[in-house]
Parts: sequence; structure tokens; C-alpha cells
Amino acid sequence: MSKALIVVDVQNDFVEGGSLAVTGGRDVATRITAHLAAHAGDYAVIAASRDWHHGHDTNSGHFAAPGEDPDFLNTWPVHCVDDSPGSDYAPELVTDAVTHHVRKGQGVPAYSAFEGITDDGAALADVLRTAGVTEVDVTGIATDYCVRATALDARREGFAVRLLDGLHAGVAPETSAAAVAEMAEAGVEL
Repeated sequence: MSKALIVVDVQNDFVEGGSLAVTGGRDVATRITAHLAAHAGDYAVIAASRDWHHGHDTNSGHFAAPGEDPDFLNTWPVHCVDDSPGSDYAPELVTDAVTHHVRKGQGVPAYSAFEGITDDGAALADVLRTAGVTEVDVTGIATDYCVRATALDARREGFAVRLLDGLHAGVAPETSAAAVAEMAEAGVEL
């Protein structure tokens, strides 16, 4: 039985002080680092995803058009522009144990880490299967958006999935609770 850890979008723009800050993001980053320090050896693959958006366009409507307000459902303020400080991992997240860095949303809306590619162009599902992974632990930001999408996609890809308690942060309590319930319904272990 081979396990992987997926760290979803623990980036400067998604923690306190960022353009789409999630309350508790820095604390979660610190706790994920502690988890890695204690458990890195338990995982065949440790993948960390990052939003990696174009700065010169709306990324196919993911960013609100210039002069329009984002609706925070389908359109968002500019965030995690490729090679900008906002797209960097939050400083509280130590990435030394990360085996695969995944970039997603390169010109298009993308929430799940499974929609991204590694530095060498591989899809995350292929990386996991090649490594013989059958179980995936999911952590990161935000519970109600990209963590939710990643966990649900992992289930759709046939992996056993655990959402690690205390190692994710959501935008809002209501939407986070709904996302956790949806994940549980899909067979994600909480």
C-alpha cells in the first residue's frame, strides 16, 4: 500500500496578507510543515500544487475582467500570477520534502491539483500511478475550493482519500462545512 501527500495551494496570495487571503492559512502552512517533518517518510510521493495564472489576461474568465467586480464564485481578483511573489509558497511551508511541484491554471480556470502538470509536464494522476500510489492524503488551502476539488478528483481517479484534520483552511465556515460534507459523501475519509 503506497501513499501520497498532496499539499494544495499553500501560496502567499492565499494566506493572511495575500490578494485572496484565507484566515488561518499561515497556521495551516506551519502545521503542514510539522506534519512533513514527522511523516515525510510515510509517503512515496509528496506533491505540492500552486495556482500559476497568466498576468496579462483573464485566464479564460477566471480573473474578473478589467473594471468588473469578481463574483467570488466563478471570477476572482488577480491572484497567483506566474513567477510573482503571490504565487510563491507561503514562507511557513517548508518544501524540502516535496517530490513533485504541480502548476495549475496556466491560462484557464483550475481548482484541482489533478488539473495541473509537474515541472516535467506529467499529470498528477500519472505520477501517482507510476509510483504505485493507492492512498492519498490531502491538505492545504482552501477547503471549500481547491482542496475540495482535489479530493473529489482523487476519488474519481480511484484513489482512497483522507482529508487530514487541522491541515486545511477554508474561505468561509458555511461553504467549508458543505465541502467537507460533499467530500464525505464521495467517500473521502475525514
